[in-house]
Amino acid sequence: MMAEFDKNYWEDHWHPTGAQRAHHFPANPYLPVETAHLPAGTALDAGCGAGTEALWLAEHGWEVTAADISAAALTAARARAVDRDLNTRLEWIETDLARWEPERTWDLVLTSYAHADIGQLAFYRRISSWVAPGGTLLIVGHLPGQHHGGHGHEHPEDATATLDGITALFRDPDWRVEAGYEHTRTFDAGGAGVPLHDVIVRARRLS
Repeated sequence: MMAEFDKNYWEDHWHPTGAQRAHHFPANPYLPVETAHLPAGTALDAGCGAGTEALWLAEHGWEVTAADISAAALTAARARAVDRDLNTRLEWIETDLARWEPERTWDLVLTSYAHADIGQLAFYRRISSWVAPGGTLLIVGHLPGQHHGGHGHEHPEDATATLDGITALFRDPDWRVEAGYEHTRTFDAGGAGVPLHDVIVRARRLS
């Protein structure tokens, strides 16, 4: 049975302690590495949570749309943006990414550990359609078969994906996979080191 990553799930996750914890989280370490060669342009953070990666992008010159299903997460994210005087570079959208139909595309579409109720690979494929021609999709996700507790909750198999599974989505002439790898890192969860087993894919939309 597929996990239900619906609005109720995410409101429970973020309110209130989840959003408070996120104030102290750094952006994932893959974001600066995988975007270092890209000129700052427009970006979508799909499943932005409390805004950590969206804020990093805004601080580095991107014009950012940050979308999430959770009102609690977005309230925390907006407050963080005000504190950093970044609101002019950020647009916050409360929406269900499994059903949202944006009327535009972005130079960069990023998703970091986000889950929707349509299955992980279906979610990745869906958000890939929001990348502008010549633009980049950056996926940071959880590998299957491992314990992931650093973000304050467990991740069922529905919330994970393999490297082969993700890259197979982009084996067509419209895409080129430019980076794909697995990596284990230690996440500081309030003073306790927690291992995260990550999968990272960067793909460019050619047309």
